[in-house]
Order: sequence, then structure tokens, then C-alpha cells
Amino acid sequence: MAIIVDEHTNVVVQGISGKQGLFHTRQMLEYGTRIVAGTSASKAGSILEGVPVYESVGAACERHRIDASVIFIPAAGAKDAALEALEAGVKVVAVITEHVPVHDEMAIVAYAERRGATLIGPNTFGIVSSGKSKLGIPPNRFFVPGPVGVVARSGTLSYEIVGNLTAAGIGQSTVVGMGGDRVVGLTFVDVLRKFEEDPLTEAVVLIGEIGGNAEEEAAEYIKGMKKPVVAYLAGKSAPPGKRMGHAGAIIERGKGTYEGKVQALTAAGVKVASVPWEVTELLRQKGRASSGGREGRFSSGLSAQRERA
Repeated sequence: MAIIVDEHTNVVVQGISGKQGLFHTRQMLEYGTRIVAGTSASKAGSILEGVPVYESVGAACERHRIDASVIFIPAAGAKDAALEALEAGVKVVAVITEHVPVHDEMAIVAYAERRGATLIGPNTFGIVSSGKSKLGIPPNRFFVPGPVGVVARSGTLSYEIVGNLTAAGIGQSTVVGMGGDRVVGLTFVDVLRKFEEDPLTEAVVLIGEIGGNAEEEAAEYIKGMKKPVVAYLAGKSAPPGKRMGHAGAIIERGKGTYEGKVQALTAAGVKVASVPWEVTELLRQKGRASSGGREGRFSSGLSAQRERA
């Protein structure tokens, strides 16, 4: 089982005719994503990569059942694109676009909440339900089905850690990118709750970073979780007041520090890796501890889920 999207999810690509939109449409189709429509004002009425193109999401919804949208629209138009999808009744919207103005992000998040929709991002790598569906930009080769859920603020770190898990024979149920900005839709707690409720997710990897209080809020929720959680946090050596990569990755007035986040997560029973490649071993240790010392709990889960898939 996967969370948020699966092999039955019908997807519209907003901005399908742009360089990034078209490239990643090809990649998503190769992964098996059910892309049933695209939008482009200049290419409406055409067929791109076998996908019919419409002028708007509303027009696409008149011809297709649309469950999710993935947005490859430049920052200046990202808000209008997201609101268009939400207004059309799309229930999952992934905004890949970076550099979206913060007031636009606030408007998107608020409207998604009013519409009862799931917003991923902005400034997200997207979401991958391994072996089922991909919305966004992650490389296809890293993701294989299995029992470990992953939620992250950083795309590049996610690829590295997921790649290590896959190489170790540990597959993933769903990998979710929250987005690296201060204002985003889904939070760590939202995703952790979904993983806790998913019967085929047996453990969770949380990939965080300095800045904000998302990890501290996650730690409070994790205290009540039954499933094991392992974490890695970026920004251990970051100086206060300097933004590190993401708009949300900045330490201010002593808040959002690496040490504070590690302390909060550790107090919640989370093992925090000191380097990315340590995540795999910590996950194995969690698996042994929760299965009476038997080896390969999560690896065997990978084999079982491959059989079910």
C-alpha cells in the first residue's frame, strides 16, 4: 500500500510543454505514472508524449477524472496554477516550482486547506509511491517497493539515502518531499500520521535540516507512534543567521538549531544518524530490536511487498 498517490491516481501536468515539464513528463510516464492530461495555453489541442493537452485544468477535468496535479510553472504563475487546480476540485497538488513568493505560498496553503486538498510543496521534489506512481523530479532508478516510508525537506539528501536503502535491499512504500521553503502544505506530522496509519509501512525515515520547528513538532508526534523512526538532519556545521540551501534552512535567535532538533528527536526515541549512510544501519538495528533480534526484518518486507506488487 502507498500513501497519497498510487497506481490508480490520474495525473494532470500543468506546464507540460515547457522544457522541465516535458522532460519530467517523459520520466514520470516511464515510471508508470498515469498521466491523463497536460495543460499549456500555447499547446492546447495538441498531443505531447501521448498526453492530450488542454488550455486549463477545468477543461481537462471535463474530459478526464483528475486526482492529482503536478505543477511545472514558473514562480510568477505558480500561485494561479495551484489555485486553478484546487478550484477544479483536484485533491492532490504538488508544486515543484521554487522561488515562489512567500505571500503566494501562504495563499496556496490557505486555499488548499479550505478545499480539503493535499498540498505538497511548494519547492518540493514531489512524491514517489515506489513501483506505483511518481509526481515530480526524482530519478527513477533509486526507488523500489518496500516497507519503509520516507519524508524529507531535502531532495538531494533523499535521493542519496533512498539509494543507500535500495542498495541494501530495503525498499520504500512512499517517499514524500515536504518542500524546502518556510511555508509549505504537508508537514512532517501530516506525513508521519499517514505512515502510522498505512498497514504496509513498517518504519519511517525522517530527513530534516536546520531552521524552523518542523522537526521538533515531529518529535512530539513521534512519541505516540508505534512504528520505529530513524532520522538524519542536515546543517550540523551551519553558522547562525546564514541560509543554507533552502529558504527554511536558517537558524535565528538560537532557534532551529541542529543540537535542539537532535535533542528533541532523541527524547522521542528516534535514532539520529550522524552521516547519511548511517541511516541504513540504524534502520536495521530498529528492525532487529522490534523483531526479537532477527535479521533482515525490513529487507524481508521488501521481498514480500515485491511479491504483492
